[in-house]
Amino acid sequence: MGAERAGNTDGSIPAWDGGYKPSTSGGALVDPYAAEQPLQRIDSGNMAQFAQWLSPGTQAMLRQYPQSFHLQLYPSHRSAAYPESILKQSRQNATRIRLNASGSGLEGGYTSGVPFPVPLRAEEVIWNHVTRYRGGAVKREVHRMPVQTSGAYQASLIRQTQVFASNVRDNTPDSNLLFYFIGQTLAPARQAGNIALIHEPLDQVQTPRQAWAYNAGQRRVRRAPTLAYDSPQNSSDGLATSDNMDMYNGAFDRYDWTLKGKRELLIPYNNYRLHDKGLKYAQIIQPAHLNSDYVRYERHRVWEVEGKLKAGQRHIYDKRTFFIDEDTWQIALADHYDARGELWRVSAAYQLNFYNDLVPWMTAEAIHDLQSRRYLVSGLSNETPSEASFGHEALRQDFKPDALRRLGGKN
Repeated sequence: MGAERAGNTDGSIPAWDGGYKPSTSGGALVDPYAAEQPLQRIDSGNMAQFAQWLSPGTQAMLRQYPQSFHLQLYPSHRSAAYPESILKQSRQNATRIRLNASGSGLEGGYTSGVPFPVPLRAEEVIWNHVTRYRGGAVKREVHRMPVQTSGAYQASLIRQTQVFASNVRDNTPDSNLLFYFIGQTLAPARQAGNIALIHEPLDQVQTPRQAWAYNAGQRRVRRAPTLAYDSPQNSSDGLATSDNMDMYNGAFDRYDWTLKGKRELLIPYNNYRLHDKGLKYAQIIQPAHLNSDYVRYERHRVWEVEGKLKAGQRHIYDKRTFFIDEDTWQIALADHYDARGELWRVSAAYQLNFYNDLVPWMTAEAIHDLQSRRYLVSGLSNETPSEASFGHEALRQDFKPDALRRLGGKN
C-alpha cells in the first residue's frame, strides 16, 4: 500500500508482516491486544520528554487539560490488513494513476485501491486518504454527540450507507463518481426521519458535490448545495465543518498544499477497547475530551501535509495540518488554525482494523474546540446493537433523490 515494510531503528515500530488476520472470522470484534499494559503514561508533567513524537494539537490538549487528558502509550502493532485484490490494484495504480492538471481529480482509470502508493505531492497523499479502502461499501448505525463544557450531550443516532463506485453494479467509467452516501437520522425524535443524500465525485472542481435533504416533517426533498467546505456539519452544534467529517473530505481547491515529509508520531491506534460494546457512553464521554483511560496510543510513521488558505478564498480555517498513517492512509490527527494563526481545533481518529472484513478504519473521530472547550465525537457504536457491515453492492437508482421519499416512509 506504499508504506515502509521495515520497522524503525530502535524497534519501537515493528516491520509490517501483513497485518492482523484472525484464524476465524465473524462475530464481534475482540481486542487482540487486551493483555498488554501501557509502556508509558504521558501527561503535562512529562510531555517534554516525548515532544518530538507529539503533534502540536496533542501538546495543546495536554497543556490545556492537565488534570484529565493524558496518553496511554502501548506497544505498536501494524495491524492494517487488506484483501489481496486491493494490494494488487494498489501496485498497478502506482504506474497508471496520475493527478489531472489542477490536482483536483484522477486520471488513468482509477477504480479502487491506493491511487498513489509512492506519493510525490501533498495532493497525492490527501487523495490516498479520501479514496482509502473501506470495504467497497459500508453500512452502520452510529451516534454523534456535541459535548458541552459540563460533559452534557444530546446524542443523534444516524444510519449511514456509503457505497463506492467499485460496488455500484451499473456504474460507468465516465461517471466521475467516488461514492454515494446516505445518512438517515433515527434519533432524537425531533430530527428522526431526516435524510441526507450525497453524490461524491472524483473531481469536485469539474463536477461539484451534489447533495439533497429529505425533511420528514415536510415530506419534501430539496437540494442542499451548502454541504461542503466550511458549512456547519449536521448535528454538530457548530463544532465542525462539512469538510471536517471523516477527518477531511471534499474538494482541495481552496488551499495550497505542502508535503512536509514523514515522521514518527504517537497517534490513536488499535482502539478495540474504546470500541467495546461493554462500555457505556457514560464511561467514555466526559468534559473536554473522551476518557483518556479508554484510548490507546502507539508510535507509527505518518505523512505530514499542510494546507494554507489561498489568497482570495474563504474558509474559517486559515491553515490545517494533517498527519496521515503510512499503513492505512487514514488521517490520524489534524490541527486547524484560525485567521490569527492560533490553533483552534484538534481532530483525532480512533483507528482500528475491522479484521473480520480486512478493513482498516476507525471506531470514532473527535474534534476538540480549544476556544470553547467543547468537542464533537462522531461514530461511536458502543450502545448500538450491530457492527458495521462491509462489501454490499447497490445500483445507481438506490441513490436518486426520489429514493429519499421511500426511505423516509420506512422510518
